[in-house]
Amino acid sequence: MDSYSDVTSGGPFRTIGRMLVVGAASFAASMSACCAGPCSDEIHRTQAQVDARLEARAAAGSVARESTEALEHRQPTPGSIAAAESRLGEVSAAAVEAVGAAMARAREADRAGDRSTCEQALADVRRMIGR
Repeated sequence: MDSYSDVTSGGPFRTIGRMLVVGAASFAASMSACCAGPCSDEIHRTQAQVDARLEARAAAGSVARESTEALEHRQPTPGSIAAAESRLGEVSAAAVEAVGAAMARAREADRAGDRSTCEQALADVRRMIGR
């Protein structure tokens, strides 16, 4: 440190702080790439297909009374749509549960780095949703 003014104005400390922020941001950005499993992208695509299928069925299906959550201005989730369709009999509860379980197996296999099991679970999901 050169002088008292360097300390009070932030001088070298400000530079170190900026370097830490840039380093932390770089580290955080690299974490998503390094921690992605062997079929993370395929899981995201398959989840989008499941969600799209649920939304399409909801749009074409029967109408039900709005839930309390809807009346409180909460947005529907794929899970709440699936539950509502199950109650209406358009999608069985067993089918909803089976798709959810297969997606969970795919995510667990992806975390473990097991591409084969992940791909099999995703194939099961696509078969169940007719894709």
